[in-house]
Amino acid sequence: MPEQPRPSILKFENVTVCFDDVEALAEVSFEAFEGESRVILGAAGSGKTVLLKTALGLSKPDSGKVLAFGRDLTAMREEELFQVRAKMGMLFQESALFDSLTVEENVAYPLVNQKSVACPPDQVHPRVVEALDFVELGETLEKFPSELSGGMRRRAAIARAVVTGPPLILYDSPTAGLDPITAYTIMALVIKERDTARTTTLMVTHRYQDGNLMANFRYNSERGRLEPARNGARRDLRTTFMVLREGRLIFEGDQDRLESSADPYISKFVKRRE
Repeated sequence: MPEQPRPSILKFENVTVCFDDVEALAEVSFEAFEGESRVILGAAGSGKTVLLKTALGLSKPDSGKVLAFGRDLTAMREEELFQVRAKMGMLFQESALFDSLTVEENVAYPLVNQKSVACPPDQVHPRVVEALDFVELGETLEKFPSELSGGMRRRAAIARAVVTGPPLILYDSPTAGLDPITAYTIMALVIKERDTARTTTLMVTHRYQDGNLMANFRYNSERGRLEPARNGARRDLRTTFMVLREGRLIFEGDQDRLESSADPYISKFVKRRE
C-alpha cells in the first residue's frame, strides 16, 4: 500500500529578508512536512535565527512567501498571525524566560495570553504541571528562573514551548553554552517531544552532535531514554540537514549526503561518523 502524502507544515518560497539593505536571507526555498525534523547549520550571521523568526512571522520577507499549515503568513494581519503562532512552539536562545515570573507563570504564559489557544482557566495549572513533569522539573513550580541552573532554565523553556501541544516546534540553539552532559539531556527532551507528540521540528544548532542525535536516535518511552534507531527505523526519523551561508541555502539533504560533501564551508560544521 503506497504511503500517504504527509501534510505540508512549513514552506518557504524564494524568501528574501533584508535589514538595512543587507540580505539576511536570500531566496530561500524549502518545505517541511508533518513529522519531519530539520537541522539547520551555518556560521554566525548566516541567517539561521532570522529563518526561525520569519517562520514565526516576527520578521517579514521583502520578497517571497512563507506558508505555515497551508496558510500564507506574508498576507496576514497581526491578529491572524496570533492564530497561526498558537500552533508553533519556540525555544529562544538563552531560554528567554521572564525573570519576574515564577516557573509556573512562565510556562503558563502561552496558555493564558494566546487567545486562540483557548485553554479553560481550570486547565492551566494541570497542563503546566504536565509540561514540567515532561521535562522533569515538576518540583520547580514556585521557583524563579534565577534560582535554576542554566540547564534547568533551558528545560523550563522547553516546557513553555510544548505546553500548548503545538504541531511545529522551533529550537534556536537549544544546547548553546551547556556542558556536554546537560546538552545531551536537552537533546533527549527535544527527541522525546518529537517522538511522543510526532511534532515537526526545526532546530538551529552549532553542535553537529545535536543533529547526529536527531538523525540516529529515537526515544524509548518504556525505558525513558534515547536508543539508536536501527536499520529502516533511521529512515523513519525523516531528518533533513540544511546549511546556510550568508543568507543562502547552499545544502539540503540527509546526513549521508552532508558528510560526503566536498564543500569546505559545509565540512566546517560536520564531524563525520566513524
